This record gives sequence, structure tokens and C-alpha cells, in this order.
Amino acid sequence: MIKALHPKHILTLLDQLDRVAPSHTLSREASLRRIMVVLACVCVCLLLVHYVKYSRNFFELLRWAGSFSGNPNAYILALRDAGFLELAGYAWWSFIHLVGYVVIPALVIRWVLRERVIDMGWRWNETAQHWRGYLLLTTPILFFVYLVSLGDDFVNHYPFYDQASRSWLDLLSWWALYIGQFVFLEFFFRGFMLNALRPALGANAIWIMCVPYLMIHFPKLWLEATGAILFGLFLGILALASRSIWGGVMVHVTIALAMDTAALLRKGGLPGDFLPF
Repeated sequence: MIKALHPKHILTLLDQLDRVAPSHTLSREASLRRIMVVLACVCVCLLLVHYVKYSRNFFELLRWAGSFSGNPNAYILALRDAGFLELAGYAWWSFIHLVGYVVIPALVIRWVLRERVIDMGWRWNETAQHWRGYLLLTTPILFFVYLVSLGDDFVNHYPFYDQASRSWLDLLSWWALYIGQFVFLEFFFRGFMLNALRPALGANAIWIMCVPYLMIHFPKLWLEATGAILFGLFLGILALASRSIWGGVMVHVTIALAMDTAALLRKGGLPGDFLPF
């Protein structure tokens, strides 16, 4: 697989994936309808995640709920006084990714496409057979993480959760939310999009997936957004070859936890206490 991921062999590998079922197993009419349903779902999900994931929407919801008791800020103040207001905002962020990237696509898969959700990459399948390909993607990025971790901007940016170093409870809670978000993201792009579009578009489903995957990186630095093109392409190829999202999950999680850990070590170390109180 490492040799196959060489740029000279990409088209050959895509040709091989394109000739293997379930690529191009639908009629022209069925393909048209499949593409319409899947991409319409993708549009709705991306809109939902992009505009609803922010904690300010969660706080507005809490104010609305608190208004029934006569104090709109009651729940927000309670979370703030407990020291978990920011973490609750990230829980909302992760929850919206779950709804947009997993729940809604799962409903479309089950009730519109009439297929099984588990067949959209949730199984382990041949992930272990392609470990070299995933390692090839991970290693240079980890080296780059080490280099950028030497700068102050990196330390000030990671982890996203400002109180991650306060206690192990904070850090592990944050990591659970963070890892969950990567599982949801991988299912949406390398599970749902690839496997739902493959019967209609074959290996070209990878290129279709790469477009919105690139676009969700636009708010980030241009170098990271540019890298998302090749990263999405290689992860897509590996996901189709292994018939699983879990290799991509492991790559994302390894890089993310390495970045957080490097930043925490630069700040003075990992948490010393398990509880923040």
C-alpha cells in the first residue's frame, strides 16, 4: 500500500478501486437519485454543524430554559460557579458534530437508502492490513507537530480547552469530547460520503468527499487547509481499501493528542491532580 500511495501509482490504485464492487453497481437513474440524496444530506449536515456548533448557541438555549424559572442566567451561572462552563460549551460542540455527522446521515442511510449503517465503515475489516499506509500519513505530521510545538503560538493555541491542565478530570473529559468529534468526522467523510456515493460514482467518490473536507479547514491556517487536500485523498483511498473508518480515526486521534500533550508539556507539565476541587 505504501508503494501504491506514491503519486505515480495513485491513478492506478484508483482504477483498481473503481473496478471492485460496489463501485458502479447502480443504474443511471438510481445513480442520479443516490447522488442527489447523499449530497443534499451533506449540505444540510454541513450547514447545521457550521452554524450551530458554537457555544454561544448553547448559552442562548440555557438562557431560554432558565427564563421559565424567572432567571435566564441561572444555568449559566451554575456552570460557571462549578468551573465547567467552558467544558459544557465543548460538550455542546461535540454533540452537534454527533447530530450532524452521524445521526442525520444514519437516518438517511437507514430510511432513505435502505442500507445498514454498520456497512458504512464502522467495522474494523482490513484496517490492520493497511497499517503501513496509515503510519506513512502519521509520521511526517508528528515530526511537523514537534517543530511547531517549539513556538509560542502553538503553546497558546493548544489545547483548545483552556482548563485542560487544571486536573486529569478536565483533561480526560476534554479528550473524550475531542476524540468523539474525530470519530463523527471520519464517519461522515470517509464512511457515509464514500460508501454511499461509491455505487454511483465509484472511486470518484473520493474526490467528491475531498471538496467539503477541504472547505471545513478554511478557518484554519492556509498550510493546514492545503494539506487537507492530500490528507483527505490518502485517507479516502485507505478507507475504501480497508473498508473501514478506524484507521483514519487513529491517525486523527494520534496527531491531536500529540499536539495537546506537547503544548501541555511546554506549559509546565500534565495535570497534577485528578479532581479540580
